[in-house]
Amino acid sequence: MLEAIDAGLTIGRARLLDGVTAAVRPGRVLAILGPNGAGKSTLLSLLSGERRPTAGRALLDGVAMAAIPAPRLAVRRAPGGAAPSKSPFAFSVEEVMELATEPWLIRPCDRRALIADCLMRAGAGGLAGRLMPQLSGGERQRVAFARALAQLAAGRHGRDVAGPSYLLLDEPTASLDPAHQHHLLRAARDWVERTGGGCAVILHDLTLAARYADDGLLLAGGRVAWTGSMTGLPVPVLERVFGTAFVRLDLPEKEGVVYAATGRAAASGKIICE
Repeated sequence: MLEAIDAGLTIGRARLLDGVTAAVRPGRVLAILGPNGAGKSTLLSLLSGERRPTAGRALLDGVAMAAIPAPRLAVRRAPGGAAPSKSPFAFSVEEVMELATEPWLIRPCDRRALIADCLMRAGAGGLAGRLMPQLSGGERQRVAFARALAQLAAGRHGRDVAGPSYLLLDEPTASLDPAHQHHLLRAARDWVERTGGGCAVILHDLTLAARYADDGLLLAGGRVAWTGSMTGLPVPVLERVFGTAFVRLDLPEKEGVVYAATGRAAASGKIICE
């Protein structure tokens, strides 16, 4: 399990996270929710080992992230979802994917097949021959997701790796049209079910979160405002956190739920994310 326990992060006088406990469990998808500046990306950076908490702990299978060698971390978790910014270097999509798999010795034919498979699963199979600067934001987003898949797949190729892997996705649906949003999240869900790994994903679309995530964590002001099963995300808590009224619609035939912000002020008039 990948977890933060009573984790906090303070930089200078700014307290970015305060006493946050969160768990990414094998075989499950965790949606990390909350307003802008609530601490979502900060939490993901602790779970990935990119940053160390200044209070509490970040653990992978009970071991502090800081104590795990980088090569082993690269096999067990992969950040992804945030589209790489445009670069003056005209790397091709295939070259970017090869960089993700380069640390591991894989036969060239197997590497090519692995890269093609990950691009296909991310809905980016037709982008293989393109240059990164030529891609739209949404296309780069899909390549970033494929790159994370490739990193984890390459690390396990032909190896017996103990413990599940984890996908850590930071707003992977940003810049994507609705069809590609669903495709990417279905692919993440499929990866979890196929590999037994876990996934944490930052989302602003509550309807997508309810459809594809098992568990939810709602942050406000660097603290946990709510956590639980996504089937039970309460409208009153959403209204207090976001300061606007919400409507929840249950769709027929088990098609999920829709959360819609009305734009009206919440009845309580309180915004606890500030």
